[in-house]
Amino acid sequence: MSQTIRDESTDSEHGVRQIEVDGADTAAPASPLRRLPLTGRPLRIVEWLAVVAAIYVMITAVGAIGSGFEAATGGQAEELFSFASNPFVALVIGILATALTQSSSTTTSIVVGMVAGGLPIEIAIPMLMGANVGTTMTSTLVSLGAASDREQFRRAFSAASVHDMFNLLAVAILLPIELIFGVLGTIADWFAQLTTGTDGGIVTTIFTAFGDAVSAVTSPGADLIEAAVMGILPEVIGGVLMILLGIALILLIIKFIANMLKSLLVGRAERIFHAAIGRGPISGIGSGALITVMVQSSSTTTSLTVPMAASGKFSLWQIYPFTVGANIGTTMTAMIAAFGFSGVEGTAAMTAAAVHLIYNLFSATIIFAVPFLRPLPVKGAKWLGDLGAKNKMYVLFWLGGLFIVLPAVLIGVSTWVF
Repeated sequence: MSQTIRDESTDSEHGVRQIEVDGADTAAPASPLRRLPLTGRPLRIVEWLAVVAAIYVMITAVGAIGSGFEAATGGQAEELFSFASNPFVALVIGILATALTQSSSTTTSIVVGMVAGGLPIEIAIPMLMGANVGTTMTSTLVSLGAASDREQFRRAFSAASVHDMFNLLAVAILLPIELIFGVLGTIADWFAQLTTGTDGGIVTTIFTAFGDAVSAVTSPGADLIEAAVMGILPEVIGGVLMILLGIALILLIIKFIANMLKSLLVGRAERIFHAAIGRGPISGIGSGALITVMVQSSSTTTSLTVPMAASGKFSLWQIYPFTVGANIGTTMTAMIAAFGFSGVEGTAAMTAAAVHLIYNLFSATIIFAVPFLRPLPVKGAKWLGDLGAKNKMYVLFWLGGLFIVLPAVLIGVSTWVF
């Protein structure tokens, strides 16, 4: 049921790493820096330095969004975003923003910056939940690559859809709980106070020192952007421009980081995948989380499972926990972004990042721990896979329903309730 990755080598001429899987060589993604006149160890050192520099730019961009949001709203973020105080509207914003950018890391990083700039956490929480749903589009599109073979497509579309089903079930369970009891917000606030507040003892000291160090390094970049923009434009317009610049930087830099890490770590990621998948839900969730942290892209991780499932080498039940782990792993980006702030802003940013982490940990724990909930995503995915194998139009109906009809229904129904 599994493959063995036996060797990894590097094409010194093109900088393309080759991974031998069951005796067959497959090319890893080409390095974005492959055109540099370097090979071997010097090239890898430069690639890792580029990743560090890219993370610096990402944190700087998140800081620019926070400053820009505060300037654009004039400290009145709650009033400005009153339309999103309806949690279903905020949920839809998170879904559509992630579907458009094809990156939950981008959406969550932007939300972290906005919370640091004054966006109420009550509005941010549904947005962060929606980011999980929006990121599922990528793996569904990847499954279309197997459309020429009916049986392979059935397995591929099922593997892609299990991520959809799990994330929809998680929202259906935890959003009402959050609205009634405020569990996620309360725990996230406690975590943020513990790590960035004044009452956490040694934990606060360590996290605060690290956060202050990161902020000291990245703040000059954000301050430079702010000075350049605000020096020539009115406050509100300048704030909006800073937000747009920050978003553009995040979109570019997260894609660059993901491509770099895929090039650097694809061999190790594949080894973890093949070694851990199929050994039970805990192993699957852990390996999915670890690989996503390594490549900084849940879309990449979940898309990796689709061709594996299509080939029949892994069952849907083996793929299922791996995709759930991807949800947990992708929260690391928001945590990194939160360290770009300090003081009150740092506590607010960490609260938003902690919400995303706690939400994904809770959803995995609840759904896998409750016997009648655990099989629901698999049953739903198998049903969708069977429909898609019969007629590819069902795939379009599913995407349209998930990203157009469902948001419209949520907004329409919620206007009667809130």
